[in-house]
Amino acid sequence: MSVLRAIMIILSGSSNPDLATKIAEKLKKRIYFPCTQFADGEIRVQIPVSLRKQNVYIIQSTSPDTNKHILELFLMADAVKRASGKEVTLVIPYFGYSRQDRKDQPRVPISSALISRLLKVSGADRIVTVDIHSDQQQGFFDGPWDNLYASYVLLPAIKQLKIPDLVIVSPDKGGTMRANAYAKRIQAEGIAVVYKERDVHLRNISKALDVIGDVEGKNCIIVDDIIDT
Repeated sequence: MSVLRAIMIILSGSSNPDLATKIAEKLKKRIYFPCTQFADGEIRVQIPVSLRKQNVYIIQSTSPDTNKHILELFLMADAVKRASGKEVTLVIPYFGYSRQDRKDQPRVPISSALISRLLKVSGADRIVTVDIHSDQQQGFFDGPWDNLYASYVLLPAIKQLKIPDLVIVSPDKGGTMRANAYAKRIQAEGIAVVYKERDVHLRNISKALDVIGDVEGKNCIIVDDIIDT
């Protein structure tokens, strides 16, 4: 067992306890779930073990209920720092608000930048994500940010299927580089891109207008980082 693993403390919020438990089991470490709620809905965090000079990993995806799970992250990170934890690493497989990474309309916030700053203020030293929506997100956090890629698991699985006439499809122009990378790694016949428009005044609604690329009679795999529309 490595020295790092020996002094590792793993915490998790309420967003995905099954995933957090499986990670802890893989590492052969105990996991703690310190978040509870008062009767009025306030979140209460109390960690049952000493954290002094420990490397603490908080596993918490910000899937729905997004705002609640982000607040749990803030409170857990703050609790660890106040308990003299050595380093706080946030493992956030899905980072909520990452789509709001620029000012694309008048009088709107850059929400992902604000969330990243608040995580730092709360006590986070390092962030780990999986397939973050945009690379510039990492620049909003004043500290190390490790973005892992699901392709390391997905590509070997796709190759084993030996799918003929395979085309990798990006659901929008923003995912073209990702689709191209997948196509090259698995030697697909090509890529296609869905051209769509989105009404900024409507939530989670987009309209596909055309497909750029040859998909007729092909086996298609759509690659995206968020499925929400």
